Amino acid sequence: MIRIAIACAFALAISAPVHASSFAGTSAGAGSASSGASSGSTSGNDKVVLNAREDAAGFVASDGRIRGARLEAALRHLREHSVEARDASDLALAQAILAR
Repeated sequence: MIRIAIACAFALAISAPVHASSFAGTSAGAGSASSGASSGSTSGNDKVVLNAREDAAGFVASDGRIRGARLEAALRHLREHSVEARDASDLALAQAILAR
C-alpha cells in the first residue's frame, strides 16, 4: 500500500509540470502558460499549491489528522485542474505537493 502511494506521489510529481499550465493565471495566455510550465513558474493559481506546503507537511506527518485550510484549497484546486489528481488520495496529493 505504501509503495502504491509513493508511486502515485512520484507520478504526480513528475506530471505536475505538464499540468502547471492549468495553474497559470488568466492573464498569462496559452503561449506563456506552456513556457511557465517548463520553467517552474509560480504565477497565478500555482501559488495556491505552493503555499500549501507547510499544511501538506503537517498532514503527512500526522497521517492525515491535521488538515489546514491552505491544504484543503490546494487539494480542491488540483482536483479541479487535473484528471490524475481526482483519483488520487489526499495523502498522495499532499506528498506530491511536498515533492515540488
